[in-house]
Amino acid sequence: MKDQAGSSDFLGRAGPLVLARFATALLGISIPLVLARMLPLEDYGTYKQLFLLSQTLYFVLPLGVPQGLFYFLPRVEERRSYLFQSLLFMAGMGCLSAVLLHGALPWLSGVLNNPALLEHRLALSVYTGALLGSFGLEPSLTARGRTGAAAIAYLISDTTRALLLVLPVLFGFGLAGMMGSLAAYALLRWGLAWWVGLSGERGPFWVPTHATAQLRYALPFGAAMALAIPQQYAHQYAVSWAVSPEAFAIYAVGCFQLPLVDLLYTPTSEVLMVRLGELDAQGRSDEGVGAFREASGKLAYVFLPMAAFLFAAAPDFIGGLFGARYLDAVPIFRVSVLAVCLALLPMDGVLRARGRTRAIFFSYLTKAVVTVPLVYVGVTRFGMMGAVSAWALAELVGKCTLLAAVPGALGLKGVRGVLRMLPLQELARAGGAAMAAAVSVWLLRSGVPGRLTDLHDGWVRLLPLAVAGVLFLMGYALLLRLSGVNPMEVVAAFRPRRAQRAS
Repeated sequence: MKDQAGSSDFLGRAGPLVLARFATALLGISIPLVLARMLPLEDYGTYKQLFLLSQTLYFVLPLGVPQGLFYFLPRVEERRSYLFQSLLFMAGMGCLSAVLLHGALPWLSGVLNNPALLEHRLALSVYTGALLGSFGLEPSLTARGRTGAAAIAYLISDTTRALLLVLPVLFGFGLAGMMGSLAAYALLRWGLAWWVGLSGERGPFWVPTHATAQLRYALPFGAAMALAIPQQYAHQYAVSWAVSPEAFAIYAVGCFQLPLVDLLYTPTSEVLMVRLGELDAQGRSDEGVGAFREASGKLAYVFLPMAAFLFAAAPDFIGGLFGARYLDAVPIFRVSVLAVCLALLPMDGVLRARGRTRAIFFSYLTKAVVTVPLVYVGVTRFGMMGAVSAWALAELVGKCTLLAAVPGALGLKGVRGVLRMLPLQELARAGGAAMAAAVSVWLLRSGVPGRLTDLHDGWVRLLPLAVAGVLFLMGYALLLRLSGVNPMEVVAAFRPRRAQRAS
């Protein structure tokens, strides 16, 4: 008997990961609520610049090696060599990142117009290096099918990190206390990654042919990341170079991305990769089209309404979470949330699962080439609005390039193949319901000036956001039901469950 449940309901296996990251995302939302309100604008801008530098190295230096576990582990029985080699590689990259940051920060503080960065030189270097060393903690669990354990790891790790971002500031220790606490946390997580990654595995620690295969698979994806991450953050670096830390704080708030996007997209993409690997091993590669279409359809029901609501309720969102002094970020935020719509197709997961990492590299190369002139013209001619618009256009170009490569990875050809892999019905239903609900919120908001929309600064500004959110959800759910979609079935698609296997 074939794994029919796994074929039709594989997305539910991402449920534990989604629920764990949802819980930590709710806590993570408190980070801007606290830091943006309690820190002076200059300090908040410094905080955003510190993490801009750290995240750039964190996403570039893995070079795709830990992500390669999703490709190799479902296809082999003796997995210890792949895990050990991945951990060893990330240890080297972590040390490299620490050395790079510590050596380059004096120069970077001048480029970014912020000497205050030097006050956190050691803590930032240790935090980034140790965090890189622990990169493979959750992937090593998910790639072995232990999604429940991966969910627990995400829950504990993300919760601890969120608390360490907020509590030192609340207790008056400021940025220095925050960075020192995060450095200690990252070192502890690094040790845990080694223990969890190798526990319960047998076989040799080092197999040269396996190491070569891992690098051969990962390097095209890693080269793509080396292009993609600087490209993705280029607009922030450009703005940071052109304006003061205080103005950069406004821009960073405008570029805020709700954690819900990552917590749904990442585990769904990872589980999709594992599922495609299982289908390939079973000789059922043609069923990959259905798996991709199912994952994309479920994400569409979440991401399209999310983008529509945030666009319509942007002033309430920015004012409620960050405070009235950040309301100048609203136009920037409205441009940035449009990129949420681009995340509903987990195309990079398909390409990595089918070994098409060169297509990912080409996509990111195209984005990088497009970004340089767009950001330069955007920043110099149109300021911060030009910078965020340049980023959004480059993201659209990159997604279109990926879209052209996915049909071949799924064994499809021509326009019919593209149409077959896209969840057109789900896109139409979710998009129509989201737009109608967003227009209702927009009209409601514009019709009650001076009451719910123009409250003074403080936590009371969350009231209009909450009212708008409830009305939007009610309208969206009703419109979905009228179009023939049960909203509870959309939610149920992400509930935790195990794939049923034949004995």
